[in-house]
Amino acid sequence: MAEGTNKKVVLKSRPVGEPIPDNFELVEGAIPSAGDGQVLVRNQFLSLDPYMRGRMSDAKSYAEPVAIGGVIVGATVGEVIQSNHAGVAIGDTVLGFGGWQEFAALEGDEVQKINPDLAPISTALGVLGMPGMTAYTGLKNIGQPKAGETVVVAAASGAVGSVVGQIARIEGAKAVGIAGSDEKCRFVVDELGFDACINHNAPDFADQLAKACPDGIDVYFENVGGEVFQVVLPLLNDFARIPVCGLIAHYNATELPKGPDMTAVLMRQILVKRLTFRGFIVWDFAEQEAEAKKALAGWIGDGSLKYKEHVSDGLEKAPEAFIDLLKGGNFGKAVVKLT
Repeated sequence: MAEGTNKKVVLKSRPVGEPIPDNFELVEGAIPSAGDGQVLVRNQFLSLDPYMRGRMSDAKSYAEPVAIGGVIVGATVGEVIQSNHAGVAIGDTVLGFGGWQEFAALEGDEVQKINPDLAPISTALGVLGMPGMTAYTGLKNIGQPKAGETVVVAAASGAVGSVVGQIARIEGAKAVGIAGSDEKCRFVVDELGFDACINHNAPDFADQLAKACPDGIDVYFENVGGEVFQVVLPLLNDFARIPVCGLIAHYNATELPKGPDMTAVLMRQILVKRLTFRGFIVWDFAEQEAEAKKALAGWIGDGSLKYKEHVSDGLEKAPEAFIDLLKGGNFGKAVVKLT
């Protein structure tokens, strides 16, 4: 066992509605040792992602919830400092699910080696990691954009949405983003190359989106839900495809939204326009991981794919940064740099 202490953030209580700082607790314990077939990793970057909110709930879902007192789940990249696995050496940089802690003992078969010379290692948590693969596989397999079509993506400045729109442009489609501020929209258009971006907080959001999509919407990549989706729905063309990746507007909900029941309107639109909605989890397309990473790395290399990171310093900042993420406060892929 390595000398020193292991700081970690555990789930103190299950959030009701929006998470609050008191739902988390920063604790210290002994640094673990690598068991048979395991490696001990000193985590350097921690990924913050919206799916983590679901893991804090004990409602039935596609994955087991975090136990009370358990370390919050999350992907990490870090340096191997002890190895009992023949395929992983001390000093290797690896990607794994180390969670919200400074040190983690992980199964050697379940970590992936990262070449730190190819790109900053934090990109293994973003554009070259799960978010980038989510964008690639969801758009390619479900959205299937064609040249000349209009692709609209919510949360367009975020880790997934920013990649979706850029891939759409690479495929010859028109990319229209939706984001939560004028600053984010300027970045999406000026830096990422989207054709347009609309601030969903603008009073005339619906009118602006309609003007940006004069030929309707062929692909809508859903990351948000809520009022944004209600504005998008009437603009969907016949045979539009809707990959449902996330619903961040609803993650903190404790009851059904107030207002009229929209089920009949939605079902009629699905019927008469022959819409395709498909929810997906990135690992539904696990066999495409190598393909996705190769394509994404190639686009980064030739300058056609850009990315932005929102970095918080120190493990103790993780709860605050995560709460901010769920409110749209991040600007780019949210990561925590561990000291």
